[in-house]
Amino acid sequence: MHRVMIHPATYDSCRRSVDKAFELFPQNIANKKVVIKPNVLRMSAPEEHIVTHPALLRAVVEKIEQMSPAQIVVGDNPGLFSYGDNEKSFEKTGLMDAAKGYYKNLGNSSRQIAFHTDFMPEVGVSTDIMDADILISLPKFKTHGLTIMTGAIKNSYGILPGAQKARLHGIAGTPERFHDLVVEVFRLRVPDLFIMDAVVGMEGNGPASPDLRKIGLILASDNAVAMDAVVAKMMGLDPSRLRFLQHAKALGLGDFDSIELAGKLQVLSDFKLPPLGGEAIFKNPVIQDFLKTKARVKPTADPKLCTACGACMDHCPVSALTMEKNVPVVAQDICISCFCCQEICLEKAITLG
Repeated sequence: MHRVMIHPATYDSCRRSVDKAFELFPQNIANKKVVIKPNVLRMSAPEEHIVTHPALLRAVVEKIEQMSPAQIVVGDNPGLFSYGDNEKSFEKTGLMDAAKGYYKNLGNSSRQIAFHTDFMPEVGVSTDIMDADILISLPKFKTHGLTIMTGAIKNSYGILPGAQKARLHGIAGTPERFHDLVVEVFRLRVPDLFIMDAVVGMEGNGPASPDLRKIGLILASDNAVAMDAVVAKMMGLDPSRLRFLQHAKALGLGDFDSIELAGKLQVLSDFKLPPLGGEAIFKNPVIQDFLKTKARVKPTADPKLCTACGACMDHCPVSALTMEKNVPVVAQDICISCFCCQEICLEKAITLG
C-alpha cells in the first residue's frame, strides 16, 4: 500500500511540510548526487502559478543542505524545446534565486537510451537525471489539455531536452497514445520522492490557465501513481478512468485502489476541468502544424560567429556533427533536434531553422 501526505501549507510555511515529507519518506542523501526537478513550463511570473513556486523549491534545497553533505543539482527542460529559454525561465519565475546556486541547464548534456519502439527507438535524456542517486520531483497541481491533469507522472516529461517533446507529441497522434507516451517517458528514470505544490493550484484549460484555485496544501509521496490518484480525486475525477494512470498501474508502477493517507482528502467543489480530454488539441490543425514545424527544426552553424572550438560536436549525444572547413555541419538524417549544440555554444553561432 502506497502512502500520500496531504499537509496544510502556505508558501511562507511550506518548509514544515517539506520536513514532514522527509520524515514520512526518508531519503539517504549523504554524499549522494541529488537532482531536484521542479515543473518549469515556460517563462512566467511566480504569481501566475504556472510553475512550481520558488518558495517550495527553496524549502527543499535548504532541507537537503541541512540534512547531510550532498551534490545538489536543480534543473528542468522547459517547454516543448528547451533552447534559449532555460535560464530565462528559471530567472523569470524566481526559481533561479530559489535554487541557491545549484541551478544547471539540464539540456546541455544528454545521452541516448532505448525507448518504446511504438514511438521512437531511442530518446535523448538529460545526463544529470540518469546519473542522479536520488531524484526529487516537484510537480504543480494543475490541469492539462491533453492528459486532463498534470502531476507526478507528467512532470517527468521534462527529462527530455530539446524538440524531442514536440516530435513525440506528433508521433503520438491521439490523446490516448499521448497518455501512454507520458508513462513511457516517466519510467525511464522513476523519481525517488515527489513533493507537490498545491498551495495555489490551477483549474480550467491548463497547463497555463489563468484560472487559479487556492488549495493550501503540499502533497508528498514516494509513488507517483498514488499521488496522481489523490490529485485526480481532489479534482473530482475517477483515477481508474484516466488512461495514463491505467497504463502506469498495468506496468507495475503503482496502484490507485489502496492508498494510505497521511492527512485529509477533500474533493474541491466545482473544480473546472479542461474541455474534451485532449481532443481539442489533437484535432486542432494549427496546433498540429506548429508541433510538426518545431520537430523539423535543425541547427546550423554561422561561419561568421563560429570559432571551430568543437564544443557542439563534443556535446552532441548522437554524433550528428562533423567539422568541415572549420564549421560544424549537421547530418540531417542523424540529428534528433535536442539542440544541445545550440545551448552549449558560447559564441551563439548555432541557429535553428
